[in-house]
This record gives sequence, structure tokens and C-alpha cells, in this order.
Amino acid sequence: MPIRLRLWPDSLYGRLMLILVAGMFAGQLFTSTIWFETHDNRTLEIPARLFASRLADTIRLLQHAPDSGAREAIVAQLGDQRYQLRFIDTPAAAPDALNESLAQRTVSDLIANVIRRRLGETVEVRLLSAQLRDDSGHQRGILSLFDSRMPSGEFHLQMKLPGGEWLDVHANEGQAGMLSEPGSLVLDYLLRIYLVRLTAVLLLAMVAVRFAVKPLGELAKAAEALGRNIHRPPLPVTGPLEVRSAAQSFNTMQEQLVSSLAERTRFLTAVSHDLRSPLTRLRLRMEMLPDAQSRERLRGDLDEMEAMVRATLDAVQGVEITEARHEIDINSMLEGLAEDARETGYTVSVEGRADRPLSGYPRNLKRCLQNLVDNAIRYGEAAHITIRDDASMLQIVISDHGPGIADEALLERVFEPYFRISSSRNGASGGTGLGLTIARSVAAAHGGTLTLRNGTVKGLEVTLALPRDGGAAGLPWRMG
Repeated sequence: MPIRLRLWPDSLYGRLMLILVAGMFAGQLFTSTIWFETHDNRTLEIPARLFASRLADTIRLLQHAPDSGAREAIVAQLGDQRYQLRFIDTPAAAPDALNESLAQRTVSDLIANVIRRRLGETVEVRLLSAQLRDDSGHQRGILSLFDSRMPSGEFHLQMKLPGGEWLDVHANEGQAGMLSEPGSLVLDYLLRIYLVRLTAVLLLAMVAVRFAVKPLGELAKAAEALGRNIHRPPLPVTGPLEVRSAAQSFNTMQEQLVSSLAERTRFLTAVSHDLRSPLTRLRLRMEMLPDAQSRERLRGDLDEMEAMVRATLDAVQGVEITEARHEIDINSMLEGLAEDARETGYTVSVEGRADRPLSGYPRNLKRCLQNLVDNAIRYGEAAHITIRDDASMLQIVISDHGPGIADEALLERVFEPYFRISSSRNGASGGTGLGLTIARSVAAAHGGTLTLRNGTVKGLEVTLALPRDGGAAGLPWRMG
């Protein structure tokens, strides 16, 4: 199966990390243009100073020339391939200040200042161009910083001499012996700026983003725990405004759910109470029937009605977690259930032992185990309990020798409220279809699971797996 690379993380933590790092990298790229421009100007500074000093010396020589012929001779004598001088009649227009680049304006001011300090007077200078060339003489501008051992500056300017003449100068000036290895500048920049800064931002983002999303993680855990224990303590209303608002809404929802479940319990309790009177009247009238066979059938129907009413009320009231967690001695609890069953004439055996107590809700867990043992006795006339314990999980397996569940698809459906298999596991055996529903709800209240499977030879094996870490806090049973 090919591995697909996710460019956009799935978690909020990963997305915020990516946005912060990508934003910082983009900002760094933008500010790098300023850095490179500054270094471009710095690289042109040394050639510009050398060029300005040479111009000052040229002007001083021209000032001391007796006539124009001598000045022409001096210009011809000083000029070479890298320093070309000529007199012109009409200078080029002065550069527009709005269109002149910062680098050109900086170099122009630098040359004028050097000449003024050397000569003691101001000379009008019009810088027409100033740019970097690489070792091969190609005009590459800022790129020559990365692959040239000694980039040079090329200048074209026109200046007005003290005598009024205009001199046009083309010059190429080097770095005067300064040497920078190819690529060393960019490597140094990348290592010291990008790598160090990105590493620092990444570490800071990891801490900051984790701190920022921590309240959301707590909210998610609280929402998950709410499904297991409707009576859990409310969320603390702390943190940023958005988180406080979400926590307050969550607590309000929890209060509404608690009120709704309490109202449901009161309703079912009232229904159960109100049904007792008509059921009692029906029993009295049933006893007055002359037909014994009809009395017996009606008595069975009434018994089943009362059993269902009691089971429904017990399920609603018994599974909701209203007790605090305690350390439960599983060995004593199971031995007690087994002994109670033996006193009524049934065979119940216990194999294995729990290594240490289990954190949980004693009353609810005992009810769960009692239902499972009763089912094994009801359908298999005996129960065998096996305890398996390790550092992370406690497993309690209850098996019987009954008919089992032939249809594998029904192994999950039997956990539905009031669902009963129409063969040997039916209402005639005394069940109401709520025992396994209640047992699984209690298992979920402890963060555990309850599963069924048919035995190797016959019967049914029920496995109650409870985590050793205490897992979750209780899950109120919901009917329907």
C-alpha cells in the first residue's frame, strides 16, 4: 500500500505548528531581501571609496594644470581600461530623486563626501550607474555575492570640476585585496539565521501551541468522560475567552442532561408506582375467575408485567453512578457471589485470583457480576468464573454449559434492551432482556468492555475486561 504524505496535518496542534513555522519562514524570506540589499551596498562601499579617492587625486592634479592642453594630457595619461576619463560639453540630466534607487543614492552621497573631505570643497557629482560585477566581469548584481571570490564595482558618473568643465568617468574598482570564498556568505547566513531561527521558532511553537491547545484537549477529554459519568465534576471555567465560553456551555449542557435523566427516573418511578394499584386489582379479579386454566394464564401475564416494570425501574436507578470510587477486593466479591449461589443449590466455581484491588464502583460492579452469574446459572445450570490479571487489564470470564447462541450475529444484539432470543434463552427462563444491557453499561462505566463468544464445545463465555488504570468514570445507562 503506497504511503501518502499529508501536507496538511490532521490535528489542530500540527496545523498551528505548520502555520507558525511557514509564516515565520515566509517573513524571513521577505526580510532577507533587506539583508541582501544592505550587504549589496556594503560590498559596493569599498570600491566606491577607492574610486572616490582616485577621483579626488585626479581633480587635484587637474586643478594644478596650467592650461586646457595640460589637463587633456593629464586625463589621457591617467586613463586606462579600468579608469576611463573624458571631458564633455553637456552633462547628462541629473537623476530623478524619485526613480533613483537607495543603493545608487547611498553610493552617490558616499563618493561626494569622500571627495569633499579630500579636497576641502564640494564638487557636483551625478552618479549615472553603480553596480556589482562578478569575477568574469558579468553584471549580476546581488547574485555576485554568492559565487564571486572578489566582486568589483562598476561606476559611471559625471562631475563638474572647479574650473567649470564636466568630466565623464567610467571606472571598474575591485575590493582592494578583500577575499570572500564562493558561497560562504550565503552558507553562513542560512546556518546562522535560517537554521538557528527556525529551530528556535519550532521549539517555541511546540511549547506555545501545546499550551494553547491544552484547554481544548481537556474539553475533549471531558466530553468523552461525560458519556461515562454524567455526574462528573464540571469543567473549570478558566483560560482564554473562547475556552471559558466553551467550558461554560459544556457545563450548562451537563446540567441539562442531569436534569433530563433525573426527570426520566422520576417519571418511571411514578409509572411503576401507579401501575401497582391496577395490577393488584387485576390479581384480585383474576382469583375470582371460575376457570382455573384462564386464571393460570392470566397470573403468568401479570407476573411478567410486574417483572418488566421492576427490571426497568431497577435498570434506570441502578446503573447511574452515584457512589464514589473505591478500591474493590475482586476476589472477595466473586467468592461472595459464588457462595450465595451455592447456598441456593447451584454450582459456581472460581479459578484464579486478582493480584490487587481494582478501583471502581462496588455496588454497580457487583450488580454487573451478579447479572452475569445469574445468566450462566439460568441457561447453563452452573457457572465457572476465571480471573486473569496483569499490569494493565483485569479479565473476568464467566462460562456456562448451556445451549449458547447458535447465530453469531446475535452475540451483539443480546445487549439491546428487552431483546431476547426466541429459542432456549427466552422469557420462560425468567429473563427480561435487561441483564446484559445493564452489565455492559456498568463495564463501560469502569472504562471496560463486555463481550460474548460461544464456548469451544458448548455454552457461552462472557468476558468482562476492566482496565487497571481506573479508566473512566461511569456511564449512565440509556434505554432505547
